[in-house]
Amino acid sequence: MRSESANMRPADGARLCVEFVDFNHEGDGVARTEGGFVLFVEGAMPGDQAEVEVTRVHSRHGEARLVRLLRPAPGRIAPPCPVAGRCGGCPLMHAAYPEQLRWKEERIRQALARIGGLDEVPVASIIGMEQPWAYRNKAQFPVTMEGGRPVVGFYRRRSHDVVPADPCLIQHPLAVEVARAVRELMEELELGAEAGGEPSGFLRHLVVRVSFSREEAMAILVTRERAFPAKEAFIAGLRRRVPAVASVVQNVKRETGRGVMGPVSVVLWGKSHLAERIGHREFLISPDSFFQVNPEQTRRLYDVVAELAGVRPGDSVWDIYCGAGTIGLYVAREGVALRGVELSPQAVQDARLNAARNGVGDACFEAGRAEEALARWVAQGERADVAILDPPRSGCDPRTLAAVAAAGPRRIVYVSCAPATLARDLARLRAHGYVTRKVQPVDMFPHTAHVEAVALLSPE
Repeated sequence: MRSESANMRPADGARLCVEFVDFNHEGDGVARTEGGFVLFVEGAMPGDQAEVEVTRVHSRHGEARLVRLLRPAPGRIAPPCPVAGRCGGCPLMHAAYPEQLRWKEERIRQALARIGGLDEVPVASIIGMEQPWAYRNKAQFPVTMEGGRPVVGFYRRRSHDVVPADPCLIQHPLAVEVARAVRELMEELELGAEAGGEPSGFLRHLVVRVSFSREEAMAILVTRERAFPAKEAFIAGLRRRVPAVASVVQNVKRETGRGVMGPVSVVLWGKSHLAERIGHREFLISPDSFFQVNPEQTRRLYDVVAELAGVRPGDSVWDIYCGAGTIGLYVAREGVALRGVELSPQAVQDARLNAARNGVGDACFEAGRAEEALARWVAQGERADVAILDPPRSGCDPRTLAAVAAAGPRRIVYVSCAPATLARDLARLRAHGYVTRKVQPVDMFPHTAHVEAVALLSPE
């Protein structure tokens, strides 16, 4: 076994015995060598002692593969999924669920302290799931060809190799059923797919959206071209195999690059929207609109937002990065004026439909950049009593935070899906005179490294 010199980076191929002390933000185990060098190892977890082989060395950290466990962590379990370790979807599945929750809660605390300088902020116990399985209402299956046969599954981590995933334990069973039927129909009707990453073939992705409350599914076929060979036979076959399919949609994405879906979606058969009930509200879901993927935890998350927001009759509520308007509409009550802004015009259209569906009359949604819209509202003399922020992982533009503070709300509720940008933005809001009073983590994505949190802020 090749050894490592103290205080030096290990060489590629070196085998080392290490103990793991943490997960990184992607769910890899984190260890330090005797020389103090940091290694990331997929499939390891805090408390493991293991022999690893270094596979890649960077300036500040290295990557290694797990050779053998010398002493497993007390919280390590055998993953119940047959493709765990091959599919890249659930990097924490080898950790018992209570261990996952403890780490996610601590991850929030560490980010607040290290990035935001907010170590004094109270962090409540994380809200987990009683049964953390079959929770996802949206599945994005890449489709490829292997040996002349279609494969529907998920990408192997850090690759474009598709791993068959039947079943997938975190998806609603309907999504897996639709994926199985699509694979069978592709074979039966001789419909091809991309192979080896080459830009060819008919089907690129299958996206399945499921309404838990209505037990219905929408099948979205992401294709390279508009022409659909054997379209009627495909639709009839899918409906026959999966009667719960309520909608078949074709989305055309010709270009390569980021994003699964293209800009054009056409309903081939059935409904244009699914409907999902969250608590006392029912929301419409279009093929490409944003909607939280875990309905059970979404209700818990929204209940936390509603409690912290403390909306009163007569309040003006701003829903910033509002998506389909779900959070604002959930907390709105009689006599409240709701205003939302969202970059996606399709999402804004859905928000307006959702307001009408739920009888919320005093609701106004506009499409545009949050930083520009809010600055304009403030310049026009508008003010907010409660501001709700639900930004993407990149967090808020500093101009958005400045405009929110200028609107003078008595409460700001920040819903975050990225601990690092949450800590950064809470520190920026502190500079604008708003103090973080509480942070409540919520586990929306069991068995993954993602964690959501809701923060309450009020003026100093």
